[in-house]
Amino acid sequence: MLAERFDDLRVYQQAFDLATRIFTLSRGWPRHEMYSLTSQVRRSSRSVCANIAEAWRKRRYVPHFVSKLSDADAEAAETQNWLKFAASSGYVPEKTRQELCAGYDAVSGGLVKMMAEPQTWCGPSSMVKEDHVEYEVSG
Repeated sequence: MLAERFDDLRVYQQAFDLATRIFTLSRGWPRHEMYSLTSQVRRSSRSVCANIAEAWRKRRYVPHFVSKLSDADAEAAETQNWLKFAASSGYVPEKTRQELCAGYDAVSGGLVKMMAEPQTWCGPSSMVKEDHVEYEVSG
């Protein structure tokens, strides 16, 4: 598949789906968490997507591209951290937390693969083909 826009990327689509799930899930959290845990997990999950979008626009410059992908990866880890707090507070069932964290592990795997092979992604969008790039990292 030819990736012409950031939202054509599977890693972006996965991150967007996870952020949407987190938003829906966090709607039922206590009101006193609105400006702390709820806000933090929503912000960090959405930031994964935003940083992927920014990386796409900066792909003409490999160091900038990799830097934004690194930021997206860091935000994914932050989101996993907040999910751990949410589960320990009883707001998220442990099974749901594990599913969401596994999703972020997959997103991180894709980001790490993209950072390791930026030449596959950088340059004009007419040259970026996603079908030959495998996101999953073993071990």
